[in-house]
Amino acid sequence: MEESSANSPVDEPSRQGLSFDLDVDICVIGGGLAGLTVALESARRGASVVVLDGRSIGWNASSHNLGTVMPGYGVAVSDLIERVGFEDARELWNLAQEGAEYVRATAAPMPGITLTEGALEVSKVDTGDELISRLQTLGEDFGATIEGWQTDRVREVLKTDRYFHAIHFPKAFQIDARTYVRGLAALAESAGVRIFEDTPVVGIDPAGIRKRLFTPSAKLRSTHVVLAGNAHLGAPSHRLTATLLPTWRYAALTEPLGDRLAEVIAFQGSVMDTHGIDHFRVVQGDRLLWCSPETTWQGDPRRYAKRIQNRIAAIFPKLGPVTVAESWSGMFGQTVHGMPQIGEVQPGLWVLSGFGRQGLNTTAMGGQLLARSIFAGDDRWRLFSPFELVWAGGAAGRVAGQAMDIWSRGHSAAAGALSRFRERARDRELAREYAREARIASAKAQASIARQHASAAMHDDRRGPGA
Repeated sequence: MEESSANSPVDEPSRQGLSFDLDVDICVIGGGLAGLTVALESARRGASVVVLDGRSIGWNASSHNLGTVMPGYGVAVSDLIERVGFEDARELWNLAQEGAEYVRATAAPMPGITLTEGALEVSKVDTGDELISRLQTLGEDFGATIEGWQTDRVREVLKTDRYFHAIHFPKAFQIDARTYVRGLAALAESAGVRIFEDTPVVGIDPAGIRKRLFTPSAKLRSTHVVLAGNAHLGAPSHRLTATLLPTWRYAALTEPLGDRLAEVIAFQGSVMDTHGIDHFRVVQGDRLLWCSPETTWQGDPRRYAKRIQNRIAAIFPKLGPVTVAESWSGMFGQTVHGMPQIGEVQPGLWVLSGFGRQGLNTTAMGGQLLARSIFAGDDRWRLFSPFELVWAGGAAGRVAGQAMDIWSRGHSAAAGALSRFRERARDRELAREYAREARIASAKAQASIARQHASAAMHDDRRGPGA
């Protein structure tokens, strides 16, 4: 999400729609982060590449995120191990880490990109044992650079009783996602990629070595086709679109908050909770960029700005009232299994989709992986084979998804409230215990003094009068 003005016009080159026939090595459908990455890496390997987008480059989810880049996927590593086994899970993790490193190396030289370091995954419940287990798996078994933070340390930088333990990812970082999308497009064009906007693909004939694609004004022939669209992909692959649950996530940027923000939030990286409810970070020194509510239908972002204000007030009451300067939303596609969909569905037809909740690192990883698969025979895309195309349930799935989100938020709130209640109960019990110990100590001290007085009196009596 653009830190300065999320909805303002973007100063970038206007690209024409495709109006003539083309014959290329690779056609990428979808000009988001994943599509641009596979296009760039393919062109660097000498291929002729075209990118087609029905609207404009990065118009949707790729430009509407908080720009947090960290290792891993949108599912817990324990679930990943249970699904594919330890060795494959570790290999998948390594690929995700490579994706994060790719984004850092690619974004750092881009004009207008400033990297801020660190990400903190905070727990809303007091589960120290679970934290230790995750630290062991990620740090010792998977080689991730992480730190475990106890509750006191978390509350030193986040002045709230809503958070307990945390995992700190010191090598995670944040970028302005919209600037990164524009930079990727510029790099791709410099490498020879031709990008056409306002060019929807209305049909694909995937038969044969050379695939045929149809747009309203032109036809293409391509050896490889990469479906890199979101839930709005539509005509090119209804089967792919049906596997993605469209979800809108809403965000807001506050007005400048001055010094009071630093007094309450001293952590400069991204903060997200383990339940996936809130995700926020400080931008421009004294403004708060906050992402929270979700719906499976498109809503008015202005309506949800108040809800974000209420979230901020509930979690950081010491911050005082905040005013929202801007609010907006972006739609992403969630998969049923929670992992991205990457691979070859038939010879020459590739899928690169389902990056909702996955993070920017996975879009880079997927783009790199497919380029290597096409040109160097890298078959590690098969690691994603267990996460195949699964129907998301259509309209009923959207209703169920919204119900699940409401339940999840309610469960998270209840679990957090219970943890805070138990913490206060422990504090009261400790206070009572300290008070009891103080009373006992005082009584013992008074008894000791009384014995000393009694002993002195007895000693005086033994000495007798006039002694």
